[in-house]
Amino acid sequence: MRRRALLAALSLPAIRPARAQGSAGAWVPDRPISLTVPFLAGGSTDIAARVLAERMGPRLGPAARIIVENRAGAGGAVGSEWVRQRPADGFTLLVGTASSHATNPAALPAQTPYDPVADFTPVAVIGGGPLVVVVPAAAPQRDIRALIEAVRERPGALSWATSGVGGVGHLTGEYLKISVGGMEAEHVPYRGGSAVMEALAKGEVAYSLEVLASSAPHLRDGLSRGLAVTSAARHPLFPEIPTLAETVAPGFDVTTWNVLLAPRGLPAPVLATLNAAANAALADPSVRERLAAAGVDPSPATTPEETRAFLEAELAKFRGVVQRAGLRLGR
Repeated sequence: MRRRALLAALSLPAIRPARAQGSAGAWVPDRPISLTVPFLAGGSTDIAARVLAERMGPRLGPAARIIVENRAGAGGAVGSEWVRQRPADGFTLLVGTASSHATNPAALPAQTPYDPVADFTPVAVIGGGPLVVVVPAAAPQRDIRALIEAVRERPGALSWATSGVGGVGHLTGEYLKISVGGMEAEHVPYRGGSAVMEALAKGEVAYSLEVLASSAPHLRDGLSRGLAVTSAARHPLFPEIPTLAETVAPGFDVTTWNVLLAPRGLPAPVLATLNAAANAALADPSVRERLAAAGVDPSPATTPEETRAFLEAELAKFRGVVQRAGLRLGR
């Protein structure tokens, strides 16, 4: 994620004080921190969370081990709502995603029990990356045009999988359908990227739109075939896979992302400490290398204010997609 793209996109209640403070008033956590991933283990959000937690924890102090906990369900809403209800003391954090904090609130407002911006304290942007249009390895389609034609030839007969109704894969797939026209296929939601890729490898669905981090292992192992990426430019991990923009949908540019969040009302010293630790961890070459290898483009350093502006811009963008596609999901 380039900083210029990020920035272009882009009074709290008191709580009990932390028991330990640094010499300059900085927050020093005195026990482990819980980092909630609102999806199943193995997906891109889970990978990013575990890489970040491993390097971020030691930067907060000797007692600040960060424990990743998976709380999946409802496109990220279950885990996000759980974090929203926790005390704003710095000991509960969340990896928010494009699904949990943009597409779900945009497409399923009645089923999203939280405000994706106002109910959380934005800490820092972790990173992001494209989605991939993927087919089973045994599928006859060798390029994106062939897949589109196959769907057009059998309206409603084929199915496609994503990580959930209203998620980033779902809305990106709907955006693709309205961009190219004539694609009628049944959407089949699964609980997480790893489940999607397993279903695809078994041939249970005709195609999927899944984030690169989840699809990369299957693409490398030959279990699935990537036909196009959703970003404006090709991705360095798979430079042979063309973009939708250069093949069938000029101007198409959608990426997924992860942001570090805390419950609303995080005190300024706690927020400053967490932001500094997250940015320092993301600047670590080993972290950047591991994230990039998994298909997550690490973010440059971001302030809490930039993170909030980014969330607001992404939410507005996907609300526009919902309106343009005429989606009426769960209303």
